[in-house]
Amino acid sequence: MPEESGRRERKKQQTRQTLIATAARLFEEHGYEATGVAAIAEAADVSKRTFFLHFPTKEDVLLSDGRARLDLALRVIEDRAPGAPLREVLAASLAAMIDDTAARDLPSGMAALRARLIAESPAVQARVLHTAFAGQARIADALVDAYPDVLDRTSAAAVLGALVGAVSAAAIASLSAGDGQAETADAMRRAAAIALGALDTLDPPA
Repeated sequence: MPEESGRRERKKQQTRQTLIATAARLFEEHGYEATGVAAIAEAADVSKRTFFLHFPTKEDVLLSDGRARLDLALRVIEDRAPGAPLREVLAASLAAMIDDTAARDLPSGMAALRARLIAESPAVQARVLHTAFAGQARIADALVDAYPDVLDRTSAAAVLGALVGAVSAAAIASLSAGDGQAETADAMRRAAAIALGALDTLDPPA
């Protein structure tokens, strides 16, 4: 039974990766707006129903690795050492997400394609913002629970927004400049270090 379950999971992951690679190719060949879910499913030799079992929207194909990074950040917060400083935990969370980004085996050109579409497509921008806000809200809640004497909901949202905004902006700028995956990861790490400096002025709420 476990072997059968493992086989199903491998098949599921293979189908997911095929959909991602196929979508990336079609977006490049025909343009993002001109490529519909039906075309992606047909080219990947699956049904539209199968596509939607893996991705709620076409935009989510571009954000396929976001959930894994969110889970990493939450795990770092949950598994923090007793008494670990907030800055240390935030730094570790960011490092885990950036390292995961650098290690992911994305289809060729996918990262640059995603950066370009975030800049050009209103639909992609809207989905990215929705996904980012939802993810940041979950991390902010986890931080408030972990550091109730240091953060309230407002300060947690502000700190997280500054950090994620800096790292995301650096990634897009790096990819837009034609940098490779390693260079983009370095740019994200530099942005994280700059943004983390702002935590030095963070005082517990009155």
